[in-house]
Amino acid sequence: MDNEERAEQLVQQYGFDFGSIPKQDIIALLRQEIDRPQPGSSEYIRLLCGYLFCLGDSSDVPLLEKAKYGISMDVGCMIDGAWIDNLKNGSLDEKDEKNKLIDAFVFYYRNYF
Repeated sequence: MDNEERAEQLVQQYGFDFGSIPKQDIIALLRQEIDRPQPGSSEYIRLLCGYLFCLGDSSDVPLLEKAKYGISMDVGCMIDGAWIDNLKNGSLDEKDEKNKLIDAFVFYYRNYF
């Protein structure tokens, strides 16, 4: 299965109801991909990082940074630095910004496939 299909399958499996997506599943998939990235997996990793951002908090920043900065430049460019910055800051003002970033993430993937 190619990486586009992997990403599409993930969206079909989890959708965008972030209250029902098991965060630990996303973390496990992301760690697995960081440890053994498949060639061309930038979109798949971006999707996993986006899910983790939508579900996450500041405790997830190190994993997102590892994905953004530790795999390759191609992958790093795909992962939105605003996701990391938003989770790092975590202030009340950032909640509105987080909602905007989540809306943009959902819009992107609803129209991607």
